[in-house]
Amino acid sequence: MIVDISDRIRSKLEEKDAARERSLAMSREVVRNCRTAMFNIHKGKFEKAAALLESSGRSVKEFGFLLEKHPDVYHSGFVEHAQQEFVECSIVFELLSHGTETDRIPGPEELEVEYSAYLNGLGDVNGELRRHILDLIRKEKTSEAEKFLDVMEDIYSCLMMFDFPDAMTRGLRHKTDTTRSILERTRGDVSTAIRQLKLENAMRDFERKLD
Repeated sequence: MIVDISDRIRSKLEEKDAARERSLAMSREVVRNCRTAMFNIHKGKFEKAAALLESSGRSVKEFGFLLEKHPDVYHSGFVEHAQQEFVECSIVFELLSHGTETDRIPGPEELEVEYSAYLNGLGDVNGELRRHILDLIRKEKTSEAEKFLDVMEDIYSCLMMFDFPDAMTRGLRHKTDTTRSILERTRGDVSTAIRQLKLENAMRDFERKLD
């Protein structure tokens, strides 16, 4: 009897371990693909980024099927981390490839991720938008930078609405504070760039009048 019980337990644990190992490898692949996709997004290589996101999306959906019988493994952390990376990259892709209309941003149901993973992934978006805004400032595209700054403010305002325990939102409060800090620094950079550009334009107009 004990031998039979032991065999059943070992069989179930082997099944769980196999699912864990496979899903862990998939999680690492999703993170790698999303980081590579993000690099391509900032370089304007949207077709390469889209292909990587499509592959990541398939893996993210597969987590649910692979770990359906193992919710403890599903909620152990690495799946949510992969989902966060996928959410962040998907949102940044939409904003940088199609413009600043936030109604195009995919939701958690569309991406098939947990709500907490979605919110934390959204919280990471502002860091990437700051990077894009600084690139726009270097190109003297301050009006476009202002539009992305508005998106950053919208994201922060959204995150501020979720005042729930960290056990529910997985550390969202800290990420929201970080988002606010990034927003404030970026707002200062954009304001400085606008003033500098106005001053340079005024100087050029003055020089033309002198000539």
